[in-house]
Amino acid sequence: MIAVRSPDEIQHIRASCEIVVAVQRALEQAVKVNVSTSELDALAERTILECGARPAFKGYRDFPSSICTSINSAAVHGFPSPDVNLVEGDIITIDVGVELDGFYGDGAFTVGVGDISADCRRLLETTRGALADGIAQARAGGRLGDISHAVQSRVESAGMSVIREFGGHGIGRTLHEDPHIPNHGNPGKGPRLKPGFVFAIEPIVSLGGPELVVGDDGWTTTTRDGTPVAHAEHTVALTAEGPEI
Repeated sequence: MIAVRSPDEIQHIRASCEIVVAVQRALEQAVKVNVSTSELDALAERTILECGARPAFKGYRDFPSSICTSINSAAVHGFPSPDVNLVEGDIITIDVGVELDGFYGDGAFTVGVGDISADCRRLLETTRGALADGIAQARAGGRLGDISHAVQSRVESAGMSVIREFGGHGIGRTLHEDPHIPNHGNPGKGPRLKPGFVFAIEPIVSLGGPELVVGDDGWTTTTRDGTPVAHAEHTVALTAEGPEI
């Protein structure tokens, strides 16, 4: 069942998301050549705790860190490590989750390290555009498949692939709630969208093929063909006036 959130609940979710954004801004400034992903993790955890919140990912299904750091061909769930330093030309996806007063916020972004390739710039632009297109379809009266189709259409029209194993989700009193929101699908299909739904919408896009392999750590998931991946995510409330990030 998809939860319908009250205005008060949405305010609480918004407060969590404001911390997510503050953490993302701090991290984006910190992404530089030779910075380790464990340094980014420490910065994120410190910022979340200073805001009076809790890192939602740390300990979730035994995940060891406060953020996910997925570099280049890593699609999702990369572990921060003191042994992984950013190098010129990398792209890094950072996924941030926050819990404040029993409500959750979730957001992800991909950014380049120094000068990145033209293909990677195009990948980032396409992924951000797919997120915007998906959010535009998160309107009361529509269908869940409208969001999925909008994401897929933007990605595939650019000659790229959506990662099909992962997608968006409901969010609120827990980190992952119904419904699962695939990044591919048909318009006019799926549950009817209602005011009060709160979704984490998150295109995950491969420059090449969509097939994935899971690393030895059981978490880090990379593209089989080694092509880079970008990921963009916002938490969005559906209101009578339209979607609100």
